[in-house]
Amino acid sequence: MFKPLTNNTPLACLPHDHSRCVADALTEAEQICARQGTRLTALRKRVLELVWASHKPLGAYDILGVLSEEDGRRAAPPTVYRALDFLLENGLVHRIASLNAFIGCVHPEHAHQGQFLICKSCHAAIELEQPAISQAIISSAKDVGFAVESQTVEVIGLCAGCRKST
Repeated sequence: MFKPLTNNTPLACLPHDHSRCVADALTEAEQICARQGTRLTALRKRVLELVWASHKPLGAYDILGVLSEEDGRRAAPPTVYRALDFLLENGLVHRIASLNAFIGCVHPEHAHQGQFLICKSCHAAIELEQPAISQAIISSAKDVGFAVESQTVEVIGLCAGCRKST
């Protein structure tokens, strides 16, 4: 998976064998589901594979389109949404609200809040895991009497690759 490298650059930002990211994500998902006693059905696994097809968030209707092409018949939207709900509930994907799309979770082995850097040019999304950011939100919310139930931080900008091309 695209864990940060020693220089703190996520693998998603560097040229790499992306098929390994996908294979690692699927293997880890199978292990997590086995530990949790949940079923990673063929459809759920295929949806996860499609979400991991790139480091760019993918919308439910994009997934639906691919499944329909593969199957030769129109897949039903509720089927895809149920698979995505399962993947979300089990921490295998994150929802990027600003894009109404989904991205594979790089740290599914433990629960955490979503923090993302999203390139406005190429749409790549890089997941961060910075406990200090989550703690700052929780602390600031507590100061004003607000109880945080969940949080997703989405930062829009330009990735290194797109910055070089401009």
